[in-house]
Amino acid sequence: MVKILLGVLSCMGLWYLGVFIKDYREFKKNNMLEKENIVALSSIGFILCFFDTLGIGGFAPMTALFKQFKLVNDRIIPGTLNAAMTIPIIVEALIFIKDVKVDLITLISMLVAATLGAILGAGYVSKLNEKKVQLYMGIALIVVALIMLAGKLGILPSGGDAVGLTGIKLVVAVIGNFILGALMTLGIGLYAPCMALVYALGLSPLVAFPIMMGSCAYLMPAATAKFIRAGAYHRGATLWGTIFGSLGVIVAAYLVKSLPISILTWIVIGVVLYTSLHLLKDSFSSDKKETINV
Repeated sequence: MVKILLGVLSCMGLWYLGVFIKDYREFKKNNMLEKENIVALSSIGFILCFFDTLGIGGFAPMTALFKQFKLVNDRIIPGTLNAAMTIPIIVEALIFIKDVKVDLITLISMLVAATLGAILGAGYVSKLNEKKVQLYMGIALIVVALIMLAGKLGILPSGGDAVGLTGIKLVVAVIGNFILGALMTLGIGLYAPCMALVYALGLSPLVAFPIMMGSCAYLMPAATAKFIRAGAYHRGATLWGTIFGSLGVIVAAYLVKSLPISILTWIVIGVVLYTSLHLLKDSFSSDKKETINV
């Protein structure tokens, strides 16, 4: 079954690459490629995909760097983020699904749930108040991070080392990942909340990696192909981000898998706290903007 998952994902990746390469070659042939800073774009791809593999989402910092150094026009940043990171995230998923031991029923159930959440939940989630979702998610993640910290300090029981779920815990995991998949349509990253969900249900922290990366990898190719066909992305940023981002993933992936679970748990706590503070910051920033507009 793992081979089937990997095979399907590989085919999706190859199909996506075909769509991108065809578009890139056509624009290069007609001398229509955008201006590009190869060193900057390659460095951003490598560094941010390295940290993305550790669970620190790359979209927010990549957006900030694109805007700060005026590497990509604001209008096409969303498409560029997705296009530049699709292949690196597929590489992440291929590595972790293949090499990290995880119960197949748990893995497949959560992958399907996230995908359905993004597809079926998009219409409903898109109508939610974004700043309130950010606020509630930020608070929830801080609570989870504090519980995890208390476990590490021996104040509360620590997270488990299970590689699979059954019964009510599996139901909670599936519903939770469905919601997280839907929330991706608001631009809220799946990685840190998925880490927190997995940890709270007693799974090993390492198990979060194939689940969260697989969830995103199955979602991204088809969605990103739409940006490519619409021409709403930066081709150079995508090319160099794909190449050097994939290299960053490979370096980080084998670093993660070689870390003791104790150290990895501390990294997870850090990632969850970082994401929660970022969500709260965005929520309060939205409030300020609305006050100014009023």
